[in-house]
Amino acid sequence: MKIKTICYGLLVVGSCLVCTNFSFAQKKNIVFLFADDAGYHDFGFQGSETFKTPNLDALAAEGVVFKEAYTTAAVCGPSRAGLLTGMYQQRFGIEENNVPGYMSESSKLMGDEMGLPLHLKTIADYLKPLGYKSVIFGKWHLGGADKYHPLHRGFDEFYGFRGGARSFYRLTQTQSAEKPENRWEKGYKVYEEPKKYLTDEIADEACNFIERNKTKPFFMYVSFNAVHTPLQATQEDLDEVKGLQGKRRILAAMTIALDRACGKILDKLKALGLEENTIVVFSNDNGGPDGSMTCNYPLSGCKSNHLEGGIRVPCVMKLPNTITPGSTYDSPISMLDMLPTFVNAGGGDSSKIEGLDGVDLIPFVTGKNQNVPHKTLFWKKENRGVVRNGDWKMLRFPDRPAELYNISKDITENNNLAYKYPDKVREMFKMLWDWESELERPLWQLKRVYEVNAMKRMDEKRTPVLD
Repeated sequence: MKIKTICYGLLVVGSCLVCTNFSFAQKKNIVFLFADDAGYHDFGFQGSETFKTPNLDALAAEGVVFKEAYTTAAVCGPSRAGLLTGMYQQRFGIEENNVPGYMSESSKLMGDEMGLPLHLKTIADYLKPLGYKSVIFGKWHLGGADKYHPLHRGFDEFYGFRGGARSFYRLTQTQSAEKPENRWEKGYKVYEEPKKYLTDEIADEACNFIERNKTKPFFMYVSFNAVHTPLQATQEDLDEVKGLQGKRRILAAMTIALDRACGKILDKLKALGLEENTIVVFSNDNGGPDGSMTCNYPLSGCKSNHLEGGIRVPCVMKLPNTITPGSTYDSPISMLDMLPTFVNAGGGDSSKIEGLDGVDLIPFVTGKNQNVPHKTLFWKKENRGVVRNGDWKMLRFPDRPAELYNISKDITENNNLAYKYPDKVREMFKMLWDWESELERPLWQLKRVYEVNAMKRMDEKRTPVLD
């Protein structure tokens, strides 16, 4: 690893989750910038020479880049459930996206009733008793019914939409009527369509929130719908990438807007003197999809499958005076780790929260803890299952024998070692079974045809392609 050991400044005191002797200066503001469907390679700090991301590149230079960061799912909704709860979402019955009209008739829940179970707490729930003001901007995708609304899940403010994808421009009355979950909502049931390109609108709202809450600790979950479909960009941004063609050009222009929005938020923190006391994380919800012409190089696979290109994501963390600028961290981490990291940064004690699968990353990236955050990570969707144990990764499929890869030597997953090491396959099958025996049955499932399509897509994306 390339991490230097420096002082670990987040001391957890007391024996309870809420630690009242933390001053505002010690309670870190928390800004989580979350992209949607971005390609692993489609950022300058990830090696892209065609996509322009100067603001995110600067963030990477000021913090740590996680080289093996993983989401808990290869699609949007389930990965967000794992992120916000710090638990594998399969523990409470979420494996699939909740897309009304696409679900199997045998699903326990359907339509707007598909959402994050109400007994679960989110990052915002845990931060509230620590004195935090929490807000979500953008995409929710964890239930369209009123009972699942972000304002009922620990958040104090909401500027976004309840669904999974929408236009980057104002919806027409017809579009709003057809998919009411995609209406732009300010607070609770106050619908007002954005006045400008949506990525820029989110940045403006986020900066307004920071201005209004600069004297107290806050948690900002900036859940961009960029660069998810529909592929829509402003002409100004398209003019910046005239050398590209087709979807790739639109995607590059959308990424310019995403980077600009992140930069505007980061600049606001600096302007108000909040930068030194703020932990900032940038990441993405799953691998880049094939249909949007994203680039996941050097990884195989894409959104919807469990090859590295479907589940490994860009991830940067900045915390001044704690994390070494320009560093990298090479051991696997998970989006599960955000909840305990943020709770501890807020003066809480995440070790007192039962059932978490994530860990506080700060001791690891500072070198205080020389172990690895996770020896083993798991993924599951219907009959597909995955185990990563150390450098070994095993994938179980419904229609073919299991595959085994040494990720440290074969990041492209093109050298299947299952026949060479059958004992290792059996060992990892047992790991997967032991984990699966702890899980709940899925609350909903997509129609079978979409699982078939996902397998076909995986086979088509076996060879990494550089943009």
